[in-house]
Amino acid sequence: MGKYSNLTVLIVDPNVGMRGNLHNMLNTCEINKIEYAVNAGTAIRQIRKQPFDVILCEYDLGNGQEGQDGQQLLEDLRHHKLIALWTIFIMITSENVLSKVMGAAELAPTDYILKPFTVDMLLQRITKALEKRADFFSIHQAMTQGNLRDAIRICQLGETKVPRWAGDYQRLRAELHLVLGEAAEAEAIYQQILDIKPMHWAQLGLGKAQFMQGNFEKAEETLRFLLNSNDKMMSAYDWLAKTQQALGNHAQAQKVLENAVIKSPHMVKRLRRLGELALENGDPAVAERSFKSVVAKAKYSEFRDPEDHVKLVQALVKKGDPTGAAGVIRDLEKSLRGNAKLDACKAISVGMLYDATGNAGNAATEYGNAAEAVSGEVLLSSQMMVSLAKNCLEHKLDDAASNVMLSALNDTASELSVSTAMKVFADAGRPDLAKGMDAQVRKQVAELVAASEEKSKQGDYKGAVAAMLAAVHKIPENVQLVYGAVSAMLKQIDEMGWDHGLGQQSHVFIEKIRATDANHPLLPTLLKEYQTMQRKYGISA
Repeated sequence: MGKYSNLTVLIVDPNVGMRGNLHNMLNTCEINKIEYAVNAGTAIRQIRKQPFDVILCEYDLGNGQEGQDGQQLLEDLRHHKLIALWTIFIMITSENVLSKVMGAAELAPTDYILKPFTVDMLLQRITKALEKRADFFSIHQAMTQGNLRDAIRICQLGETKVPRWAGDYQRLRAELHLVLGEAAEAEAIYQQILDIKPMHWAQLGLGKAQFMQGNFEKAEETLRFLLNSNDKMMSAYDWLAKTQQALGNHAQAQKVLENAVIKSPHMVKRLRRLGELALENGDPAVAERSFKSVVAKAKYSEFRDPEDHVKLVQALVKKGDPTGAAGVIRDLEKSLRGNAKLDACKAISVGMLYDATGNAGNAATEYGNAAEAVSGEVLLSSQMMVSLAKNCLEHKLDDAASNVMLSALNDTASELSVSTAMKVFADAGRPDLAKGMDAQVRKQVAELVAASEEKSKQGDYKGAVAAMLAAVHKIPENVQLVYGAVSAMLKQIDEMGWDHGLGQQSHVFIEKIRATDANHPLLPTLLKEYQTMQRKYGISA
């Protein structure tokens, strides 16, 4: 058996001749476990069925026609976590598009290979990628298990033991500190790198670390300096726009994203953010262009979101184009049939159209239908739920608005907090509804805390943790609830063994209490319990 005979490979290419050539090349390398996909959709379906060691993907998946390209496929795979951290993704492209692809890539593949290429060239790329995968495998495993502390420790060891990848280890170590919310530690690493040699990725990381610490003026300075040096560092535009928003410069934030879209017009996530910002800034023309691009580019994606159509309708309505809005609604109903969000999104869109044409009665009916559609398991994004609640309030649908906000608050994946929900009612001149919602949520929290205590007594430690985390989600600023959640997690660890995810979450919550009040009387007790569990299971601090 050859050294590569156990590798599984997915070839993603619309051209049958190219698929055959790649197959023959891989066979020459004694790689025989090969599957095929002709476009992004079939690739995702193959990947959902089984994992692959290597994905060889043609950049132009549409043969110059409509459809997703290889870069968009990679972004979907990474964003939706369909491929493991150690999956090798090699992009196949021609020289005339390489600079465009590499310069504007948001998420870089493992490697690129230029057509035409030989068997030896392909084997060289795969070999190099496999060597790096082997050196990073233990780190990726630790990250997948949620053990980011171990991942950081292994990165530090790798910097000296495997100097070939020293820069990559440093980069990953700093990124892990950012994930953990330890921006100061990340900043120190980036600054250390920059003191030795100017590296664009380190400058970007420095700007992110400064932003996360609330040093917005310094972050702006760092990111502008970076873009003056390299205007193709696309993520820097996103962070500069966030920084401008944090500084209150919303028009400048929009301009930054507009410039980024000119340079890299295919990133759906950025186009979506530009459209949202333009709506907030009262610029329906830019919002229309952005969401038209989003809808068009997402047309061939396996992850289409009908909320994009809703926002396009909103832009057209604000622009004064009800005919265009009606056309978008027809497309929404036709092209997203079967989508769980369709009924709610269609009702909201039709409601906005009725509002625009002065038919308040029918608009209220549609918003009521939308509120009913999201009262069960079908939930929209936090932003869309808040928008729907506001529409309900404007049409005197008090119960519907309250139910929408409660549904959003009960969604553990939602970013909505009770304080934000109450502000929606207060801004609408309905402090009575805000007070009523606060009472309902506090009642739910009390029930969750009681349920957690009962489950713990019965030995259902996982259930106890789940109940406390749900309580914290509803009122995240309540230190007593955070304390209770950490206690529940440490109890589960004590009784059932160390869990990297729970250990990490406990550490995050302890740091949250420290950031809120470094002298909080509960903090020493929690720290002692946490350190006791670390010692009990031999976990490095």
